[in-house]
Amino acid sequence: MSSRERVRAAAVKLFAAKGFHGTGIRDLAQEAELSSASLYHYMGTKEDLLAEIMHTALNRLLDAAREATAVSADPVQRLRTLVALHVLAHAAGPAETRVVDNEVGALSPAAREPVVALRDTYERLWAAAIDEGIAAGVFRVEHPAVTRLALLEMCSSVARWYSPRGPMALDQVAEHYAELASRALGCTAPPGVHDLARCREIVAKEWGMSV
Repeated sequence: MSSRERVRAAAVKLFAAKGFHGTGIRDLAQEAELSSASLYHYMGTKEDLLAEIMHTALNRLLDAAREATAVSADPVQRLRTLVALHVLAHAAGPAETRVVDNEVGALSPAAREPVVALRDTYERLWAAAIDEGIAAGVFRVEHPAVTRLALLEMCSSVARWYSPRGPMALDQVAEHYAELASRALGCTAPPGVHDLARCREIVAKEWGMSV
């Protein structure tokens, strides 16, 4: 890796393990194998580095979700695809996920605003699928916004507990979560088709790793 890539990898690892405020410049320099003086050449401020990690992670997730759902007009299929992709992506990048989920509050208001806007844009893909499913009569749920937040939290939690050494393969977890999401939304339609192989291809391309 280049020095800049080593700094970013070090930041993701340390911010996930110790938190933004618990990670010092000396910690970052040691992990990246650079001097503290030269570190700023590759990162700007520590907040700049955190904001860049969040922007990159959220844009990657948003691009992947748009690509995975672009060909489907069926809200059930889109929702199940979003669930499967979210599970695969969060298993592929668990440390980055913890940083994005846990450290937004560490950003200043000016740096936080565009990060929250990206997160909201991604969540609107889920909201649109749910709202269209309700309008079509295939989803029956009393509190769609709360249910959407619960589903996102459930899927994101994979980053905290999933291990390839566990009893379920990742594909099985993604399938199971898609079914749980359908049930939570009171789905009255047959299970929507979602292409796990396609989701895996997208995650491999965007995250640079196979799942």
